[in-house]
Amino acid sequence: MPLKIAAAKERAAGERRVAIDPSIINKLKQLGLEVLIERGAGSAAQIEDSAYQGVTLIDSASNLYQQADIVLKVQAPTTEEVAQMKAGSVLIGALNPYNNLELIKALRDKKITSYAMELIPRISRAQSMDILSSQAAVAGYKAAIMGADLSTRFFPMLTTAAGTIRPAKVIVIGAGVAGLQAIATARRLGAMVEAYDVRSATKEQVQSLGAKFIELGISAEGAGGYARELTDEEKRKQQEELAKHIASADVLITTAAVPGRPSPKIIPDSTVAGMKKGAVIIDLAAEGGGNCSLSQPGATIEHQGVIIHAPLNVASQVPVHASEMYAKNLLNFLTLMIKNGEYQADFNDEVIAGACLTRDGLVVNEALRKLVEGA
Repeated sequence: MPLKIAAAKERAAGERRVAIDPSIINKLKQLGLEVLIERGAGSAAQIEDSAYQGVTLIDSASNLYQQADIVLKVQAPTTEEVAQMKAGSVLIGALNPYNNLELIKALRDKKITSYAMELIPRISRAQSMDILSSQAAVAGYKAAIMGADLSTRFFPMLTTAAGTIRPAKVIVIGAGVAGLQAIATARRLGAMVEAYDVRSATKEQVQSLGAKFIELGISAEGAGGYARELTDEEKRKQQEELAKHIASADVLITTAAVPGRPSPKIIPDSTVAGMKKGAVIIDLAAEGGGNCSLSQPGATIEHQGVIIHAPLNVASQVPVHASEMYAKNLLNFLTLMIKNGEYQADFNDEVIAGACLTRDGLVVNEALRKLVEGA
């Protein structure tokens, strides 16, 4: 019998994405897999059950989990969901392991082989599997739209019978995938855009999108394309110099996040105090506590005339395309492990090994094992 691969409706509050998008059904079947979908799994993403052609629709998540050999998830399952899964099955998704130690214990004890997509090594050959990049692109796009929506000013320059309206000034902090997408979208909307990143290598990318690169003379090139943590003196200098630029911004978008760690506080109260009334801050780093010291994750506040918006799970706000991109990331990862319809994971492959958390009743990720065993 073919292996059964399944996606249930996401249970996390506010989650609208789905792990299996109709666009990958035929490719999953070409891998020799039988596809199971819980009824209504795609409803929050405006995907009707009828769009899932050639799959088996299951009436309940518990029934689906009991049949599935491979479970695909957007967000980490609850321990109750794990209890319903088959012993020895495979789980793949964004599992947020360092904040879910009880989940890791449950996966270990049930001998489920689990893979955290966010831990896939960020190497060239794994780019097509990189959910951090695909979902960050969605978030960056949405951040610019949010900024335009909350702003008290037009983004583009307008020439009207009443006179000429100057374009808004948007500053983007962080020129990773999210930041670059925010820059591109703000430019398309007609704003003047400036951007800053501690990695000097991003200057050409910023300029290629038609934005001005803010140079502060501070470099923090780190391993794997990430920025290293700044020294206290570098942080002080960064904040002081940035504050001068930010004071003129109509919209400030911050995207500086460090995976698995709190977001760096690069926008202190004093910088917000120096911004003009009606200015907007979109803090995309809210999942890690936010880049702005005043941000309240999941809330929109006003402080001395400045609107501070700190949204959570932004990619879920664009569920149709976010689901499609995420599902393709999963498909590309699965392709490494499914051979002739059989699950054959090669743990000498750094991509597979890097993402694996639990296997054969053990926590195989060394850093995570120390946390779990010490918890």
